[in-house]
Amino acid sequence: MVTQMRRFDLVLIGGGHANLAVLADWIRRGVPEDARAALVTPQPFLTYSGMVPGVISGAYRLEDGHVDLARLAARVGVDLIPGRCIAMDAATRRVTLDTGEEIAFRLVAIDAGGVGRGEEVLGTDPRLIDVRPMDGFAARLTAWRAAHREGAQRIAVLGGGAGGVELAFACAHMAGLAAPCAVTLITGQQGLLPGFAPRFRKLAARELARQPITIIAADARVEAGALMAGERVLEPCDIIITALGSAAPDWPRAAGLACDAGGFIAVDRHQRSLSHPHIFAAGDIAARSDRRVVRSGVHAVHTGPVLAANLRSALAGQAPPRTYTPRPASLYLLSCGDGTALASYGPLAGHGRWAQRLKQRIDTRWIAAYARMAGA
Repeated sequence: MVTQMRRFDLVLIGGGHANLAVLADWIRRGVPEDARAALVTPQPFLTYSGMVPGVISGAYRLEDGHVDLARLAARVGVDLIPGRCIAMDAATRRVTLDTGEEIAFRLVAIDAGGVGRGEEVLGTDPRLIDVRPMDGFAARLTAWRAAHREGAQRIAVLGGGAGGVELAFACAHMAGLAAPCAVTLITGQQGLLPGFAPRFRKLAARELARQPITIIAADARVEAGALMAGERVLEPCDIIITALGSAAPDWPRAAGLACDAGGFIAVDRHQRSLSHPHIFAAGDIAARSDRRVVRSGVHAVHTGPVLAANLRSALAGQAPPRTYTPRPASLYLLSCGDGTALASYGPLAGHGRWAQRLKQRIDTRWIAAYARMAGA
């Protein structure tokens, strides 16, 4: 029996922050042009990265940081299709999923995220847990914690950016263990929090030292099964968490999409592919050609409404009207695991319980807004 290929006006590939905003726009304003749409996602939920450190430290349950994609999609009649995109024929407008299914589309919006760089840097190691994809990371670390409750655990966190620093703090306060973890943060040669203001970097270094979390400003590698940073051997080590930023998946370049040097989908100021105007992309998998936009959840969230507006116009056969212009500075709040947080806004920086209360308020309100939309 031959199964007929499903066809859609719009296929949303990935349930990231930007495509989530598309669903929210449809719930608020209605389905544009009575479009038939599908959401392709390996999980029926989004794991909100901002709450994962709190899950590790015991402030939240794992499910507290989930956004119910299935219920949001159902609200507006969007088909939820389990799976990951592994290939695309941009000319014939078809995508292939890891389940083997092919889907046809008129327009597509790609927000599937990047892939982790842990194995690229360290090779295969059974102790390695990469933060990407975030849903897999949160589940694997939760399972590891459940299996290692007894004894002192030694954790190495690779990555000196905001994600690596916050995870190091969270691991130092990991809930559910018989003893505190010994945490080493390996920042790489760029050091701690490159690109941030000097005061913020100084506050972070001081708080890491106070916890105490060991900082090593050297590149990590594995030699003969041993984790090393520079000339230091960091063994024994029970688990290696890598937060080294995103790499691009292979399939966009293989599909013939215009990509930047790193393999990320090159898009214009409207989040539209430079080579295929019926394809849009946002989040970690995309690279703006007109300006540099740092890959972070902050920018993905703000790109979402722009993507939603441009898709609404494209479905109506109109030119996309909106552009995401990043603010001169973005607010970053990094939990320290002890009821305090570090705050950064441009050249300004601070630390205290007030920052943690602000972060908790922002995160829980964001989750609650989507829970209300889903009818939870």
